Amino acid sequence: MSCLFNSFSRLLGIPTDTIRQTICDYLANDGVIMEGLPTQDVLAIDSGRGAAHYIAHMRSSSTWGGAIEIQAAAMIWKSKVIVENRRDGGGKIIEFVPISPVVAEKEMRIYWTGGHYEPVSAH
Repeated sequence: MSCLFNSFSRLLGIPTDTIRQTICDYLANDGVIMEGLPTQDVLAIDSGRGAAHYIAHMRSSSTWGGAIEIQAAAMIWKSKVIVENRRDGGGKIIEFVPISPVVAEKEMRIYWTGGHYEPVSAH
């Protein structure tokens, strides 16, 4: 299981695998994650092997999620997702916000250590 999907599961009260598959379905349907660039292109660039490969790999419970999945979650659950970067004592904040016309109706906070995500709060 991926700690990112587990974190969203704890914050949203939705089973981890449902979170993962919902995000993968969103990506497979070319749901917006970046303004002005088709999601299929972003996934192809990221994987180097095509969007279909990226999504098939992400559907595996052993695959870790990252920024692409956080942005998809922001869109799907109409949430601002605030990630506190605790790597190297950083404390920097990274905000993922829905892309217009979707508007954030709630906020989720997680932290990242460079290799692990943990939920903080949702409201």
